[in-house]
Amino acid sequence: MSLQMKEKPSLLVKKSLVTFRSGLEQRIADNLAKHKCKFKYEPMSVAYVISHNYTPDFVLGNGVIIEAKGFFRKEEQRKHREIKKQHPELDIRFVFSNANQRVQGSKLTCAKWCEKYNFKYAEETIPKDWMKNVKKKKN
Repeated sequence: MSLQMKEKPSLLVKKSLVTFRSGLEQRIADNLAKHKCKFKYEPMSVAYVISHNYTPDFVLGNGVIIEAKGFFRKEEQRKHREIKKQHPELDIRFVFSNANQRVQGSKLTCAKWCEKYNFKYAEETIPKDWMKNVKKKKN
């Protein structure tokens, strides 16, 4: 992956124009200004990717991937959105112990989360039609 740096506009370093994220950052800026050292505060963003491996709970003979979820944590939600984005050919489906339970950090239920992000889901058991020959997704 190539390094992409997105420049932010430079900020004038005056307490009235800059809001720092912490007292420590404010003290560092004050010290730099006191010593007449030129600087920019948060002038850019650097994109980065953390590589992980995904291990599905179940893979059916027809290629359907099943994830069993009792509690749907934030990091799991993010992981599955990224997997779907990077691997649209995978047919990942969820089986929740309670599809009406809220996902962590959201007002969405597990069911609504799946609908929002275009995942199929069920509650407690795998539907029989998921076990039949399912057409593979095209890239």
